[in-house]
Amino acid sequence: MSAKNSNTTTLATALILCLVCSVMVSAVAVGLKSQQQANRKLDLNKNILIAADKFNPQTDSDSDVAKRFADFEVRLINLQTGKFATQAEIDAANINDLDSYDVAKAARTPNMSTRLDHDIAKIGGRPNFAKIYLSKDANGNLDQVVLPIHGAGLWGPIFGLLTLDKDLNTIKGVNFYQHKETPGLGSRIEEPQWQARWTGKKIYNEDGSTKIAVTKAGTAREGEVDGISGATLTIRGVNNLLQFWMGDNGYKPFLENLKAGKAGNGEGV
Repeated sequence: MSAKNSNTTTLATALILCLVCSVMVSAVAVGLKSQQQANRKLDLNKNILIAADKFNPQTDSDSDVAKRFADFEVRLINLQTGKFATQAEIDAANINDLDSYDVAKAARTPNMSTRLDHDIAKIGGRPNFAKIYLSKDANGNLDQVVLPIHGAGLWGPIFGLLTLDKDLNTIKGVNFYQHKETPGLGSRIEEPQWQARWTGKKIYNEDGSTKIAVTKAGTAREGEVDGISGATLTIRGVNNLLQFWMGDNGYKPFLENLKAGKAGNGEGV
């Protein structure tokens, strides 16, 4: 066989192998897609339960997640109106599945968000809709609400969940579950010991102004959350995203409406 024919055969064989491998990889990816989605949902629901103090990673198992998460109602709220989103609004926004609705992606999509003059959390824009989680007691009264929060950290986005007690002002728990912060420094925002500092803090003063803040380590005043030594930039990012989401462009109008019984759909405290 000539060198030319040998090279052609080798090249053809390599191309066929690449094609076969690509088809196999694509088939596996498609086959695993539903399982990957289920795993992501399980992980998120678990983190929601951790933020709500309904799951202990040290003693509980994945089998406990579905049963405990059944106590929560997933709702979409309109951040423009500060009320629960109506079905007409949801349909107009082409949101067909709450599980797959990604608020971080929506914040970066022009037709799904509103431009911010001052993007303190560096999320891209205010999403038109946000997804929240409500829990009610045996009598059907609101027990707690879990609010997803996210914003820019030092090396990438930080995703967290903030749980408010039934007064819609007292922090019951927090869980920063996804980030790219520096190991041993900024990554300590995920430690239960630091997150415990948030419990019992008030979000707002009596006049409605924002009280909560996360400060540089060693500088916290009464009602503030003391930061982490050596993680100043990460803590600044956490405070910025907290100020945004609990402010006028975030959840504050909705929380005020919910407390006053004006959030729509017959909801109120």
